Amino acid sequence: MPMRPGEEWVAFKMAERGGRGSGGHGSLDKSITLPPDEIFRNLENAKRFAIDIGGSLTKLAYYSTVQHKVARVRSFDHSGKDIENEPLYEISVQEEITARLHFIKFENTYIETCLDFIKDHLVNTETKVIKATGGGAYKFKDLIEKKLGLKVDKEDVMTCLIKGCNFVLRNIPHEVFAYQKDSDTEFRFQTNDPNIFPYLLVNIGSGVSIVKVETEDKFEWIGGSSIGGGTFWGLGALLTKTKKFDELLQLASKGQHTNVDMLVKDVYGGAYQTLGLSGNLIASSFGKSTTADKEFSKEDMAKSLLHMISNDIGQLACLYAKIHNLDKIYFGGFFIRGHPVTMRTITYSINFFSKGEVQALFLRHEGYLGAIGAFLKGAEQDNPNQYSWGENYAGSSGLMSTSPDVYPMQRTRSGTFDMLEMDRLERPLVNLPLLKDPSAYIPDTVDLTDDAMARKYWLTCFEEALDGVAKRAAASQPDSIDALERAEKFRQKYWNKLQTLRQQPFAYGTLTVRSLLDTREHCLNEFNFPDPYSKVKQKENGIALKCFQSVIESLDSLGWEERQFALVKGLLAGNVFDWGAKAVSDVLESEPQFGFEEAKSKLQERPWLEDSYSQWLERLKEGPPHKCALIFADNSGIDIILGVFPFVRELLSRGTEVILACNSGPALNDVTYSESLIVTERIAAMDPVIQSALREEKLLLVQTGSSSPCLDLSRLDKGLAVLVRERKTDLVIIEGMGRAIHTNYYAALKCESLKLAVIKNSWLADRLGGKIFSVIFKYEVPCK
Repeated sequence: MPMRPGEEWVAFKMAERGGRGSGGHGSLDKSITLPPDEIFRNLENAKRFAIDIGGSLTKLAYYSTVQHKVARVRSFDHSGKDIENEPLYEISVQEEITARLHFIKFENTYIETCLDFIKDHLVNTETKVIKATGGGAYKFKDLIEKKLGLKVDKEDVMTCLIKGCNFVLRNIPHEVFAYQKDSDTEFRFQTNDPNIFPYLLVNIGSGVSIVKVETEDKFEWIGGSSIGGGTFWGLGALLTKTKKFDELLQLASKGQHTNVDMLVKDVYGGAYQTLGLSGNLIASSFGKSTTADKEFSKEDMAKSLLHMISNDIGQLACLYAKIHNLDKIYFGGFFIRGHPVTMRTITYSINFFSKGEVQALFLRHEGYLGAIGAFLKGAEQDNPNQYSWGENYAGSSGLMSTSPDVYPMQRTRSGTFDMLEMDRLERPLVNLPLLKDPSAYIPDTVDLTDDAMARKYWLTCFEEALDGVAKRAAASQPDSIDALERAEKFRQKYWNKLQTLRQQPFAYGTLTVRSLLDTREHCLNEFNFPDPYSKVKQKENGIALKCFQSVIESLDSLGWEERQFALVKGLLAGNVFDWGAKAVSDVLESEPQFGFEEAKSKLQERPWLEDSYSQWLERLKEGPPHKCALIFADNSGIDIILGVFPFVRELLSRGTEVILACNSGPALNDVTYSESLIVTERIAAMDPVIQSALREEKLLLVQTGSSSPCLDLSRLDKGLAVLVRERKTDLVIIEGMGRAIHTNYYAALKCESLKLAVIKNSWLADRLGGKIFSVIFKYEVPCK
């Protein structure tokens, strides 16, 4: 198995230090460099630090500013000019500075070397204080102050854990998981509940602390136990002579506790029917050691000990949850640390003692909670909780497999660094107010973590498309001398991510088409390709605008019922123009003349694969006009200009206000908010209906807060949510394969909705029972 980032450097560096003698500090050899773009990224721009030092692992947190390129569009001043051959708008690539949180986890063995590296690369930190938590904060206080020249300010461990837990629950959609050892996938990620409180946090360190968390700042220690991870480690060391915690768990994973434990059937000869106890239940931990005249294996004793302590913790947690009427129990602490045997025994214990009513829940970034909390304590004046944050997949390690048998190298922590990066988003994100049940909302239609066949197909699909994406990225910056080099770096990084996901599909939470697309966008941005399709969009928007008036004249010449069908067909035909679909991009590249009418001819004839058009038409005929329609637009060019805008115009003519929502940032050839402003301005100059609606604020353009080809209705721009409420929106229209099929196909809303798309992928069409260019037209009315 290849080394993970940083292993080679650390192994070499520690060997070098070892050669000097364990007591020698030495200076960092400048010829030995840890790639800052791999681990300590953006360190030169670090502004604030925090550190959490446990018994064996150090977690470093710092805030930095990240300079990256963004694509901007600006309308030309066309007054008094012949604009026939002029581009629609100007595209520029500008530098932008954003905020990023970095969290790095490594073994305490390497703390001095890492502090040396940080000191040598620290340029302009603003702070003179480093917030510290964890037991090791006292042990390493002098070393940190000496190496970094920063004053160590110690913070309460439990306060930091709670703050960190609240942060990840609020900002990382696939943070929480249940562990299922015997299923195809080890991790079952949970839907994020927008109401994260109250919950029970069971922190299993040397002992056990049980904390009830009611609000951001209100929590109380309600109980605990002296029998915890330290007990397992201590007794385990006495029983097996094994001093290392991970090795002890490795022994336990291979043991059979039934060789040591006395079971119910050993006492009663079978199940105890009167009390409803299974014969395989443990009646007495280590019970057989009093009667058996033999030596027990280290593995069996370790397993018995693990069960004994886990069952005790599980029963305690269940009792406290019942007393305090809580149904969410999160487990953390070094005893958990992503180890399969501990998660499995805790899960079994909770399930048994709660009779299946409560689930043991674990956190993907559990190891970072203290560092995150300590950082937040140090950044309170900046109020980081007022922002929304998003995980940067390009710079985060992802969750490793926990199987000690399948991936033994990954359970040995020596020389590995884990990273988590969180980017501050420009605008706060909230739920769409029209979601029927936000706590039950699942954006994605297919869980690729579960569906092995679909996973294999889509991973291969993204691999095969990668060279083309890299080529387009390089071509989008013809004047850049290093564009080819950066495109190759992007290709390699994304390829590595895909290989990780083949082995560990749960690395970043539930694996979906959306997460694959988003990871690709993150990697493109990482290497300064903010909008590879900007020139394509510019050209297609210009071409489509020239056809707008003739399309409107054609529609206006039709009778009412014929026009309704033509509008829907135009909306669907426009949606064909998706550069993210290989079947379409191949056509667009080989047949430049392929246009709106050609796209219409590609569409499936009615009845469509999903066809509730007749019900929609009946609603328009018989029902009153909708108060306000929210439309999530998809592609630039023909899609938005000749498909969406005629549909918008018809709704406006009926007396329906329209909120047109477009992506905040670029993804593939999807239309962005800034592009939509220019396009709408040009359409308004040609069309009095659009012009009037804009003037009277009956047509409103907003941004979604997203930069994804898909759509998560639980993470939308707060301004959009406010507008939806204010305008009493009663119709939601979602168009496009990414937004209406890969995501939101099953999304339940409080109001009427239209989900429509053309399926531009043969495999997906076949799986849904159709063919390529099959049509989805799904009109849904909520149950009253």
